[in-house]
Amino acid sequence: MTLTKLNTEQLIERCRRQDQGAQMEIYNRYYKAMYNTAYRIIKNSAEAEDVMQEAFLTAFTKLSMLEDSSVFGSWLKRIVINSSLTISRKRNIYGEVPLETVEYALTDETEGIVREDLTSLKANAVLNTLKELKESYSTALSLHLIEGYDYEEICEILNISYSNCRTLISRAKESLRKKLLVT
Repeated sequence: MTLTKLNTEQLIERCRRQDQGAQMEIYNRYYKAMYNTAYRIIKNSAEAEDVMQEAFLTAFTKLSMLEDSSVFGSWLKRIVINSSLTISRKRNIYGEVPLETVEYALTDETEGIVREDLTSLKANAVLNTLKELKESYSTALSLHLIEGYDYEEICEILNISYSNCRTLISRAKESLRKKLLVT
């Protein structure tokens, strides 16, 4: 039986036995989703790629810690999110500002702003606007709306209280709504 026909749980069992073919098949099944998760938090393609690669290495080396093979995807996603948040926090400590943000701030006033009907907004417009939000807002909304985490899970991931989480997401949604109305 070829590896592509095996289910994830069977592949994880082979990965536990250091089967490199099974590891490659797991990588092929999950790398796009894990890259997208990292990219939404970090907003840098190269760093997101690094986080994704490191997450797979961590997952494969610590596979013995995973008790239930059926939750591998969510376990891997948690590794990616935690690594992405660590990088994001380090960047904030040093006060780094992405070049795209500076370019946007410089060109925003000179270019005309065109209003579009909200119903015609495309997913790309929402995702691009999400990138413009404050880091904490962008991360919280990505976890909640895109990754599908509930408030309790976001509280654990971001290490904040439940009421802070609800307030953060509420303010983030309002900020996103206002930015979408302007564009």
